[in-house]
This record gives sequence, C-alpha cells and structure tokens, in this order.
Amino acid sequence: MFDSKEITARAIATYKGLLRRALDNRPSGTRLKLAAALGTNRSFVSQITNPGYPIPIPVQHLEVIFDVCRLAPAERAEFLEAYHAAHPGRVAGRERQPRTRSLAVTLPDLGDERRNQAMEKAVLDFVARLVHYTRELDQSPKSEDAAS
Repeated sequence: MFDSKEITARAIATYKGLLRRALDNRPSGTRLKLAAALGTNRSFVSQITNPGYPIPIPVQHLEVIFDVCRLAPAERAEFLEAYHAAHPGRVAGRERQPRTRSLAVTLPDLGDERRNQAMEKAVLDFVARLVHYTRELDQSPKSEDAAS
C-alpha cells in the first residue's frame, strides 16, 4: 500500500519527467533562458526538471515555463493534467502571472561555440540576478527608501 506522500511524489515525478522530455527536445540554451525568465539560477531549473526531486514546481512559474519552453498544445495539456493530478485545485486557482517583456540583444560572434555559449550564459545570469535584485527591492520596507 502506498501512502499519500509517496503517491504525491510519484505524481510530481510524472509532470517533471514530461517537462524534462520537452526541454530535451528544445534548442540548447533553453534551460538558461528559462532560468533568466524565472529570475532564478540554473540549479533551480535542474531541480524543477528532475523527477528524482519531489519538490513541486511553483504554480506561479507555469505560464513562464510554457512560454519559454514553447510547449505544444498537446504537451501543455498533458503536463497540466499531470500537474493537476499531483496538486488538485492548485492550477484552477492560479493567480495572474506578472507581465513579461522581451528584449533582443545582439552579441558579437566570438568564433567559438564554447565562448559564444559562455557569453550568452553570462548575459542570462546577469539578467536573472538583476530580476532577483529588483524583486528584493520591491519587498524591502519603504522606510529604508525614505532614509536614503
């Protein structure tokens, strides 16, 4: 007999496996783009795509994941079905997601794929840190702003 924690862990592993499979079929750099869009680091993306970690994907990240990963309607429906099975009622009560904007950045070609990817990673990591920093500013007490 399985207990409810084990059943939930299996259900979480199911939708994480679907997300991992979808990401594996996307161009390289998608995980970095996802980390930047979520305002997190790559290790967080690794955790939310690893079926071995029973930590659930926060509901507020779903729309960003769908947009960045460009999930096909069938992939999205399958993922949402598995997500709902793991977290009944959570998807239906989702809050409105924060708006996002896109910005295209032109970088020089460094003549080496490894160096080009390193530069892209540095830019995406910078953006993720900047998003995190600005979110922290939004959460800091207003009295600190008046004192400066």
